[in-house]
Amino acid sequence: MTPAVPTTAASLPAGGSMPLLGFGTWQLEGGDAQQACEAALEAGYRHLDTATIYGNEREVGAALEASGVDGVFVTTKCPPDDQDRAREVLEQSLEALGLDSVDLWLIHWPPNDAVKMWQAFVQAQADGLAKDVGVSNFSLAQLDELEQATGVKPSVNQIKWSPLLFDRAVEDGHRERGIVLEGYSGLKGGTLENDVITGIAERLGRTPAQVINRWHLEHGVVTIPKSTNPERIRSNADLDGFSLSADDLSAMDALGG
Repeated sequence: MTPAVPTTAASLPAGGSMPLLGFGTWQLEGGDAQQACEAALEAGYRHLDTATIYGNEREVGAALEASGVDGVFVTTKCPPDDQDRAREVLEQSLEALGLDSVDLWLIHWPPNDAVKMWQAFVQAQADGLAKDVGVSNFSLAQLDELEQATGVKPSVNQIKWSPLLFDRAVEDGHRERGIVLEGYSGLKGGTLENDVITGIAERLGRTPAQVINRWHLEHGVVTIPKSTNPERIRSNADLDGFSLSADDLSAMDALGG
């Protein structure tokens, strides 16, 4: 099966283009991580998401090299425990990934001194080590704090997001600020078994995972499904041949309460 991979992307402040469909690598280790990333790139994904604490940046880098694919958007993240040596951590990430710069570098979750760490991120971007910088697991108020203190707002905020967690105020808050909302764990928490989602999937002849990923795309939210199964990796990316109706979207949005 050759998946119909969407090419929809979000525009980032530095001029980059972030594919709304990415491949997540949390909990993928060793050979499994490399093989899964190679399968994702072969299937047509052009966005890989990793992090220092995942311990798989070297495998992600090996997959990039083995694939020979150009133009892959790469995200990595720095843990807040390393806020005092953030630049060193980024340099180690780049060495492991085999890259001169990453497309996006995120603070993995809010540190004790978010402004100080954010200043280091802004400097790393200015120095060309990261094309765009952002955060993960930040609230709207915490996003505002960074911009108010430094004059630079995060390009992206990666948060836990799914139809069951949908919050229109949060989504609108990111859009109003011009900050890309990226969701993770979209296929967890009971979403794949939810009656509304499975009903839509059955009617459309699609899998629940495809319906959930399509829901993200139609909201303009980045989704990063993960799998080690090559068939499922391809299936999760096969999103460009169908759409959700307004009623489907409303029914899924309503699951967030």
